[in-house]
Amino acid sequence: METQDLRFELDELGVATLTLDRPAALNAFSGPMGRSLAQAYRRCDEDDAVRAVVVTGAGRAFCAGADMSDAASTFRVDDAAAFSAAAVSFPAFRVRKLVVAAVNGHAIGLGLTLALQCDLRFFAREGKYGVVQVRRGAMPDAYAHWTATRALGLARAAELLLTGRTYRGDELEPLGIATRVLPAAEVLPAALALARDVAANTAPVSVALSKQLLWDASALAPDEVERRETALHRKLFALPDCVEGPVAFAEKRAPRWRGSVSRDA
Repeated sequence: METQDLRFELDELGVATLTLDRPAALNAFSGPMGRSLAQAYRRCDEDDAVRAVVVTGAGRAFCAGADMSDAASTFRVDDAAAFSAAAVSFPAFRVRKLVVAAVNGHAIGLGLTLALQCDLRFFAREGKYGVVQVRRGAMPDAYAHWTATRALGLARAAELLLTGRTYRGDELEPLGIATRVLPAAEVLPAALALARDVAANTAPVSVALSKQLLWDASALAPDEVERRETALHRKLFALPDCVEGPVAFAEKRAPRWRGSVSRDA
């Protein structure tokens, strides 16, 4: 897969590592980076060889946000009809695999809203973080009004999005954004360790169906959640992995999953 401003690696366990790759610019977001990231996410979704995904940044930052090297043109839109605030046309929450953001350093503006699209987020204690667009004459993007509200609730999402203030890593856990806050050198190894555990031990179709419902659930009434859970359980119970899981556990061995996300989810 050809990419620009992004590296794609897939290891033997099925963990895909997507690395935002403009380290000299603190991985400031570019159009090619957005297109490459969408392409990579789509491949991760469709390819059964990919079992989990980690997204991180090259160098000392995750993503410094929009490229402001030509400050006056930062928010210029040449084709208003084609413009989308989504930034990435196939976001992380559409991927039917676990997606972990290994936020190895600064994540500002779009950098943080991209991380909010992921299922789990590990942050570097030393980094600087914020959705600062309202301090630049713009507004939050990349589905942030939805992802931040889901993750934080309305009041804390309002603090994050409407004040534009920045935070240090240790402030993120009380705010509710971070799954874990770690020293920068430990962020990527910890994210990869979790992704590899998921890749090795969880049933791929189970994760795919649960993730889809998890992201949908906040818009559903309890009775609707129950109906969806029941329908998805019936689907899973008809698959051989619902036999393999308990048998592997009883026999104290690693499971041999046969379910296919592309076929069964």
